[in-house]
Amino acid sequence: MVIASGGTAGHVVPALAVADALRARGVEVTFIGGERAEAQLVPAAGYPLGTISVVGLDRRNPLRAARAVALAVRAFLRARTLLGELEPDAVMGGGGYVSGPVGLAALTRRIPVVLTEADSHLGLANRALAPFARRVCLAFPLTGRTGRRYRVTGRPIPPPQEDRAGARERLGIESGETCVLVFGGSLGARSVNLAAVEAFAGAAFHVLHVCGRRDYPELAARLLPAGYDLREYLDLGAFADALAAADLVVARAGGSLFEVAAHGRPAILVPYPHAAADHQAANARWMAQGGAAVVIPDGELTAARLARETAVLLADPQRMRAMAAAARRLARPDAAEAVAEELLEAAS
Repeated sequence: MVIASGGTAGHVVPALAVADALRARGVEVTFIGGERAEAQLVPAAGYPLGTISVVGLDRRNPLRAARAVALAVRAFLRARTLLGELEPDAVMGGGGYVSGPVGLAALTRRIPVVLTEADSHLGLANRALAPFARRVCLAFPLTGRTGRRYRVTGRPIPPPQEDRAGARERLGIESGETCVLVFGGSLGARSVNLAAVEAFAGAAFHVLHVCGRRDYPELAARLLPAGYDLREYLDLGAFADALAAADLVVARAGGSLFEVAAHGRPAILVPYPHAAADHQAANARWMAQGGAAVVIPDGELTAARLARETAVLLADPQRMRAMAAAARRLARPDAAEAVAEELLEAAS
């Protein structure tokens, strides 16, 4: 199989989960991607990576849009060459702009294509390729995306960490200590980072704050108390440990929601207001309507509001347990296996 995925960790991590499910069945998997998150995560997971050069389409800047189209044409030709050399039985498009040229190249070579969509709307590449795909695997039910071509599998994720005690020991968190986990994306979430540092600087609980590369130097220069554990980045294993160790999560509302749900963690969500089609707001509503999350709009986020919402939840263990149970009900831990089955069926 060939998996085309790249750009953000939110696209690459689900693709790696599917690759692991395929590899467990004896399938040889090769990735095609660009030079962003996939360049680090894919080789680290032990998979070969063929590279293409492609960027997202900037609709606001004609010059950048023209450059993106030119790169996409070159990427299509490069992908077609790679697929000719690899001769895969099927290709998975993991969403994002990397999957567009590779998916199109696969179609021109009459290779079956299966798509995955991790967000609550179809991205541009998936919208273009969906009419020609054997199956489109959705993280969420989407209006108008029904019928035999579409299947709601959930978002593929790595297996959740079950060893809470071991996770806490590895992260240096005491067994009886309350822990609040704060994170954004790989770059971080600036409004969440700034609110959390102010809201939790004097907290009586342990704070594990994964702030991302962009804001780490600024936040690390602050005088933070001993119980405030600021990290720039966690690899996939350590991130699973963090979710297992936490009692409450404060985060954006991207694809990592399925990992939060699989670990059964209550959450305070602050959707990124500029996400495509406002999909993070839709993701957050899904968690909140399921009883697993409290939502604070980004424009209403302040340190005082975050501190208050956190204190209310931590003071109500019964509500926390109910939210944890609701999160587990929303989880789809078998999603990677389901997508792997669709690829194997397409290949056959």
